[in-house]
Amino acid sequence: MPAYAVIGAQWGDEGKGKIIDVLAENAAIIARYSGGNNAGHTVMNDAGTFKLHLVPSGICWAHAMNVIGNGVVVDPDVLLKEIGENKLDPEHLAVSDRAHLIMPWHITLDKLEEERRGSTAIGTTGRGVGPAYVDKVSRQGLRVGELLDPEDLALRLPEIVKFKNEIITKVYGGDPINIDSVFQKTSKWINELAHYIRPVENLIAEALDLNQNVIVEGAQGALLDLDHGTYPYVTSSNPTVGGTLTGLGMGPKSYGGVAGVYKAYCTRVGAGPFPTEIEGKVAERLRGERSNPNSEYGTTTGRARRVGWFDGVAGRYSAKVNGFDGMIITRLDILDGWDEIKICVAYEIDGIRTEQFPVDAVMLERAKPIYETVPGWTESTRSITNQDQLNDGARSYINKLEEIVGVPTKIISTGPLRQETLVLDQIISD
Repeated sequence: MPAYAVIGAQWGDEGKGKIIDVLAENAAIIARYSGGNNAGHTVMNDAGTFKLHLVPSGICWAHAMNVIGNGVVVDPDVLLKEIGENKLDPEHLAVSDRAHLIMPWHITLDKLEEERRGSTAIGTTGRGVGPAYVDKVSRQGLRVGELLDPEDLALRLPEIVKFKNEIITKVYGGDPINIDSVFQKTSKWINELAHYIRPVENLIAEALDLNQNVIVEGAQGALLDLDHGTYPYVTSSNPTVGGTLTGLGMGPKSYGGVAGVYKAYCTRVGAGPFPTEIEGKVAERLRGERSNPNSEYGTTTGRARRVGWFDGVAGRYSAKVNGFDGMIITRLDILDGWDEIKICVAYEIDGIRTEQFPVDAVMLERAKPIYETVPGWTESTRSITNQDQLNDGARSYINKLEEIVGVPTKIISTGPLRQETLVLDQIISD
């Protein structure tokens, strides 16, 4: 059976973790391909609530192998914490030897650069992800596989730390990294991670050769893509479908399909243009109370997410960039009880109507949403699992989103729990 990719279609936080947990029941491998621990996936099922930042969202299925691909940047401290919390052994988790390491200086530089930017800060999570990718591209990075050669690593580290400290202290005026603490960290990583490190592209290829299901798990969202997102307010990697190929060592013929995960409305964390953003009491209602586990506060940062109506222009753009053959709609139940709901169908930019999504951030900041208002519904959609239970208002809303985005709906999430899922079209078979 071919691989199937599940990709965030907006600015991240679409609910991919829950969807992966659902699909993993019939998958041999769940593979993460980009980003780092700046992304957070929440999984809620009968076993409990799991807030994950690095390990894939298939960890609750005993039969599944979870893979961290070469396109991911790995903070070993975070990885070891998640391994310990979730009792993961090398039979259920593999980390690519080609993935790059997030080192202590990356975290320091990330925070110092955000401070330097001041009012023009990107709004990073400060986890060192961006600087780790910078070192990867400039061919100065350290890879996970280098932990398997501690003698060579010990020879390289002093020179690297010396160079990074020059930047930290002389460019930013920060405190230098202590080389002894770095050696202590790497010694711990070597001892505790060695059995998890392997060439994961071989695992994936073998599974596909055996006709087993492989689910590719996206992190963040297409509109944060380094190349196709709202640059410079983007992440440092490629969450779009192209990133799955380079981030896992797979070819395009490996895929049987690509699904985009869309919230029934939009959210965004951090700085950057957000045409349909709303504020005030309407936003507070959409966001929910912080005490509610189903509210709009970041899994990684705890920051309140910016909220807005569904952006059909951005949604259609994302579908085209990724070649989605299916749409997965999440958090439909959040819209229960609204008298009316707005959907952005076009923009007005400098007095001109357009249905094209400008990825230029300056132009997108000038975009004014053109809305179509549709009736809401009073009946609850929470926890429904059969399309016969879907009320006419919610059904009409879903149909409208399909019309605008141009992609059929495969799955609707009607709550945070695994079983609160309405499957309209089976994505993968057992």
